[in-house]
Amino acid sequence: MIDESNGYERIAEIYIRGRGRAVNGIGSSTARVLAQTFSKGSMILDLGCGTGIPVTKILLEEGLKAHAVDASPKMVEAFRQNFPDVPVACESVERSAFFDRTFDGVIAVGLMFLLSAESQRALISKMAAALAPGGKLIFTAPLDKHEWKDAMTDQFSWSLGADQYRGLMAASGLSIGEEYRDEGGNHYYSGIRPR
Repeated sequence: MIDESNGYERIAEIYIRGRGRAVNGIGSSTARVLAQTFSKGSMILDLGCGTGIPVTKILLEEGLKAHAVDASPKMVEAFRQNFPDVPVACESVERSAFFDRTFDGVIAVGLMFLLSAESQRALISKMAAALAPGGKLIFTAPLDKHEWKDAMTDQFSWSLGADQYRGLMAASGLSIGEEYRDEGGNHYYSGIRPR
């Protein structure tokens, strides 16, 4: 059976006890800055949401609305306990039913590089297509093209590199937006759907 959570179901309890409760953990300050770039009431899709802490929590605190997706049943269970009123789906992001609707923003923190190169390319196109006019895509991935083993799951991860990520967003009809770096060294890309 294929593990659509990319190893996170197996280590979910460890993740939830540590990073899954870190309200002010690495990336939270950058997530707050990014959340403030959306208008109050904007609908954001959080892909690879985990427990919802810190990203979904920050989105809600900043007056945004959210839908969320994670492929780990244990992560989704924790998410539902944390945010019982936020729609969340336990499914792979590649086949999420939420892509049948549009959002003001799509955010994927710590997710892209867990997917195969082929899945990353397809997902960027799907995320871009799910954006309303003026909508923004934000995701994290390293600047350099390389592969490594994920420290938590011991599974391979792939970065397509900045040139390819920017090219894929442009090919999907997005204008390239600002890029950010958080206190943990994570790189954030953004693209904007023209109005």
